[in-house]
Amino acid sequence: MTKKSIGSLVSNIVICIVVVAVFAVSFAPSAQTVSGNPITKGTAKDKVSLMVNVYWGTEYIPDMLEIFRKYNIKTTFFVGGMWACENDDMLEKIYADGHEIGNHGYYHKDHKKIDYNRNKEEIEITHKVVDKILNYEMRLFAPPSGSYGENTLKAAEDLGYKTIMWTLDTIDWRDKDEELIIKRATDKISGGALVLMHPTKCTVAALERIVTIIMQKGLKVAPVSEVIGSSQIVL
Repeated sequence: MTKKSIGSLVSNIVICIVVVAVFAVSFAPSAQTVSGNPITKGTAKDKVSLMVNVYWGTEYIPDMLEIFRKYNIKTTFFVGGMWACENDDMLEKIYADGHEIGNHGYYHKDHKKIDYNRNKEEIEITHKVVDKILNYEMRLFAPPSGSYGENTLKAAEDLGYKTIMWTLDTIDWRDKDEELIIKRATDKISGGALVLMHPTKCTVAALERIVTIIMQKGLKVAPVSEVIGSSQIVL
């Protein structure tokens, strides 16, 4: 690692620590009510998204990016705030390749079990961190492990976010089986589908076949915002 990259890492960690400290003391408890539902499928008839949740597996992301470049694919990476702090260079590479960036919370918490203020803090801190690194305003939030409650939906909405779940889950983090990952990603796929995956060795091995099968079905891989429709995004 070069002196420049070390300096950049230290700088981003310091920024993250400051942001966390500021927001940790800035929220006062308050009663909230739920509004809206998470989006599990888009409205596009000919597009699907391969949504990549990132909190680990950084070493597999370059290979994923290479495959996406090969097929001229732009999709959505939902990144954890702590991961972004520690891997700002990789986050910049993802963004430089033209991919959409989404919010995956800061500490990878079980959002269903935390209150409104803590939900809001997780989302907002990550928003600030990514904006600091990329000068990019995220508008999509994918709860870690798909865990959410009324407080999660309300906090996301209050911050101008849409909560995104999935249509098809590869469960690649658990079942390290290339063929099973391909089957789960493609067997029931149709326009508007949001396919959940992560950066893993088996996912990389399966990814090119997933992409080609999707294309053979007459579908295009696109960012989540395109698949769900711009009318559902709060600007």
